[in-house]
Amino acid sequence: MTETQPISVLAPASKVPAITRRAALAGFGVLGLGALSACGSTDGMAASPHTDGELESKLNLYTWGDYDSPELLSGFKDKFDVLLQVDSYGSNEELIAKLSSSRGTSGYDVVVPTGSEVVRFTTHDLLQPLDLSLIPNFKHMDKNFIAQEFDPKNKYTICKAWGTTGFVYRKDVIKREMKSWDDFIKASQKEAAGKTTLLSDAWEVTAIALASLGYSLNTTDKKELAEAKKLIVDDVAPNVRAYFGSASTGIIQGSFTLMQSYNGDARQGIDEVDNPDDWEFVFPTPSANLWMDCWAIATGAPHPDAAHAFIDYMIAPENAITQIEYIGYPIGVEGSEKAAKAEGMEGLDLIFPAQNILDRLEASVFNDGMQDRVDILTEAQRRSGS
Repeated sequence: MTETQPISVLAPASKVPAITRRAALAGFGVLGLGALSACGSTDGMAASPHTDGELESKLNLYTWGDYDSPELLSGFKDKFDVLLQVDSYGSNEELIAKLSSSRGTSGYDVVVPTGSEVVRFTTHDLLQPLDLSLIPNFKHMDKNFIAQEFDPKNKYTICKAWGTTGFVYRKDVIKREMKSWDDFIKASQKEAAGKTTLLSDAWEVTAIALASLGYSLNTTDKKELAEAKKLIVDDVAPNVRAYFGSASTGIIQGSFTLMQSYNGDARQGIDEVDNPDDWEFVFPTPSANLWMDCWAIATGAPHPDAAHAFIDYMIAPENAITQIEYIGYPIGVEGSEKAAKAEGMEGLDLIFPAQNILDRLEASVFNDGMQDRVDILTEAQRRSGS
């Protein structure tokens, strides 16, 4: 195992400049499209120990950096008298490489793959099935975030956090109404020329053009992707000043006018500036990404009972607000928005999109069009001089 991070040294939210999970490439970056083949076959994976109802005294969590409330991690440790060790990674590719190369002997119990990547994990036996009878709080999960296409029976995963993508802009500079990705593209060439930023994520950047053109955000059609490339590379990229993993940093810097952004990052950035009323986040039409990170248990997990108990604890309704306040994103537990309102949490319109917005979102899929999307991002960055 890699060097552990004792939970006692995790920083409080006020000391964290950006949400590390969403600052990382979401598995759709320029690197690592062939991680599984590079790591060799996963045949001969070590068998997973069976649950027997006896809670083990240790749990090894492998997750994105700073992605859980230290208060909850300590609470689990104290409640169950379990030694909790936390290691972190920076991409789905890193997680895949670790689990596939160790063939079930990584020593990790709970892991957090991104939903769009789950099939890559399950088809290579990197995750073991969950025993939902050991996770009774699953009954409290919002129906919007269970039975996803990548795991229709929640055999391997449970929602850990979710969010969407849109854009944030300065209302004191762009004074017209902004509603769509087409509005974003036009503004990038006019009021925000030279002061526009995009995410450093190939799928997300390509989705701007695909949505504007009226195509599926997950299309594999070469002609449609070629049209999207022309729009991004020729029209948008020349006006782009930077590519960020997290727009919150750019908002705080204050030198940009228009930024593609994850909703939680926009909220965090707006909360930090002296002029929050000058900024507005848009859930753009016609569509955008609905991303989800998931709780899962690694194949060969040495502490399966503790792993199930941990997941159950982290999705307990009474723990939802503590987690949401820390990471800045909802966790898929039913009633969280109502509880957040009761707590007086601010910026809820950015944390909890309305149902009519959720209904038009399209979850990202890792498919045969990914290399085309990576090429689009690479060419766009070259055109921008980034």
